[in-house]
Amino acid sequence: MDAWVLWLILAAALGIAEVFTLTFVLGLLAVAALAGALLGALGLPVAVQILGFTAAAAAGIYVVRPLVRRQSDKGPRVLSGAQALVGRSAVVLRQVDADSGLVKLSGEEWSARSIDEDMVIPAGTHVDVVEIDGATAVVYPREPLP
Repeated sequence: MDAWVLWLILAAALGIAEVFTLTFVLGLLAVAALAGALLGALGLPVAVQILGFTAAAAAGIYVVRPLVRRQSDKGPRVLSGAQALVGRSAVVLRQVDADSGLVKLSGEEWSARSIDEDMVIPAGTHVDVVEIDGATAVVYPREPLP
């Protein structure tokens, strides 16, 4: 059996493995194996085929893969759970101070505390959620208090 046929079998095996793992590494190695198969089909010695495979694999892993990963990481960042509430507006239901309070946030009642220890926020005030600390919304008034 010629060496280029073995390269094709290796390329097919790596391609199938890539389908199941979705790492993109095995796919790049499959392409490198195709490069080895091409060199073998041209009648070049096995040492040149291995060198071609190694060069193609290195180029794929160290050049192509970082470019693809950088492009795939550019999607919108989607926050979920309590972290999605940071930056939203709420209404104070029960006076909020440094230790306690209650706000209506996204249709639910949340325990709340003021981010400023000396600030007391009266009921009815619109506030912004600065952070979520456990099950407590840390808030700050949207408008200056009278």
